[in-house]
Formats: sequence, C-alpha cells, structure tokens
Amino acid sequence: MGDYQKLEVWKAAHRLTLGIYRGTAAFPASERFGITSQLRRAAASIAANIAEGCGRNSDNELARFLRISLGSANEVEYFLLLARDSMMSNGRPLPLSWDLSRDDWLA
Repeated sequence: MGDYQKLEVWKAAHRLTLGIYRGTAAFPASERFGITSQLRRAAASIAANIAEGCGRNSDNELARFLRISLGSANEVEYFLLLARDSMMSNGRPLPLSWDLSRDDWLA
C-alpha cells in the first residue's frame, strides 16, 4: 500500500490520538485505569490499524484493518460520551472539545 504517514486519514487519527492523550491528562486520577486507559488505547488503535493495514500485501488485508480502525473509532466515540456523561454528572467539566469536525479541536 505504501507510506501510511502520507494518508490524510492516518494524519487525522494521529492528531486525534495526541488530543486524547492531552485531554485525558486532566481526567481524575480515579479514572487512570478506567476511562482514561480505555480511551487512549482505542484512540491509538485507530492510527495503528491503518498503519498495519498499509503494511500488508493485499487490498483485502488493508480493508480488514480499516474496518478494525472504524470499530476503534466507534469505541473512542463511546468512551467520550461516557466521559462526558459521567464527569459532567459529577460537576466536572470535560477537558476536551466536542467539535471533531474542526482540525483545531485539540487546542
């Protein structure tokens, strides 16, 4: 497939992962092994599976890893919702922006 780092989808997934790491640094310590860990793992899995798929020898393998990446993206979405709902119910603001359509949402 080629150099995954040239793919816009991989670049977006990498930016998302970096933003998740920065944002979850402000999560409560009690969530270190809960939402924080799960969210970081799922976010990193998106870009990692795109990279792995690009290293495979067939379009079928690439498609398989892209589907896995999509599943990880859905997992990230759920954990963001869980973080928002559980932390907001405790009166804590969630330290992440929700406008994922913008490139500057990580700022």
